[in-house]
Amino acid sequence: MMAIIIVLIILVVLVFVALMKTVQVIPQASAAIVERFGRYTRTLNAGLNIVVPFIDSIRNRIDLREQVVPFPPQPVITQDNLVVNIDTVIYYQVTDARAATYEVSSFIQAIEQLTVTTLRNIIGGMDLERTLTSREEINAALRGVLDEATGKWGIRVNRVELKAIEPPTSIQDSMEKQMRADRDKRAAILTAEGIRQSQILTAEGEKQSAILRAEGEARAAALRAEGEAQAIRTVFESIHAGDPDEKLLSYQYLQMLPKIAEGDANKLWIVPSEIGDALKGLSGAVGNFTPKGGGPGLTKESPRREQPPID
Repeated sequence: MMAIIIVLIILVVLVFVALMKTVQVIPQASAAIVERFGRYTRTLNAGLNIVVPFIDSIRNRIDLREQVVPFPPQPVITQDNLVVNIDTVIYYQVTDARAATYEVSSFIQAIEQLTVTTLRNIIGGMDLERTLTSREEINAALRGVLDEATGKWGIRVNRVELKAIEPPTSIQDSMEKQMRADRDKRAAILTAEGIRQSQILTAEGEKQSAILRAEGEARAAALRAEGEAQAIRTVFESIHAGDPDEKLLSYQYLQMLPKIAEGDANKLWIVPSEIGDALKGLSGAVGNFTPKGGGPGLTKESPRREQPPID
């Protein structure tokens, strides 16, 4: 009885194992290689698949999604014999699971070695300055070579990126000094330009201020001259309207002489030649007056002069 139970248990286990090997579930974006007695039979796609147990076997499961593989820094010699370390990143995708399994033993290692050799060939034809400034050119050339070489392996290289290009330490120090000198030069040029512009603006302001000040002084002088001319014109018209005689003018002339001599700076007083005529006119005017009752008065022989009417 125990033997029958053991046999039944063994049969149940074998059936369960057979069912497990018969039904194969492949995840989405994946593929599986099936071999029958060591020979490729077919490729299983995503979903539920049935295989012959103990005859068919799963050789390899491959992810069909795009993969990202960073490679360690590689020393590369430039055209001017300088060693630079370059980090690369490869974006690839398996398009043929069968080719990726049977055409190359390890496509990751093959892509890495192909990247290193291709990168050395490309950088070997460039100097350091061009290498540092031509990343897009290097990426495009590297991607073209890799995509062409990996096509027969069932691999498509979508993108190649250079993460870093590190020149030697001495070259880095020289580059930093050069960049620092360039920045100092640009700063000095900008400072000089600022000072020059400030001086130009200051000169323009002073020029404009002088012009405005001169225009103001000229206008003020013109206004003063116009006012003086108007005052002289008014005085002249008033005098002309009053019709003064020669005697009154002589008297006014004598009154102005002391004012002419005023001031500490007048060390010499020159008597005008017209003073004699003024005195004669004044004496004639005084002779027409006779004292009466202790004060001046009009004589009978000198009648009062009538002023002409003012228009």
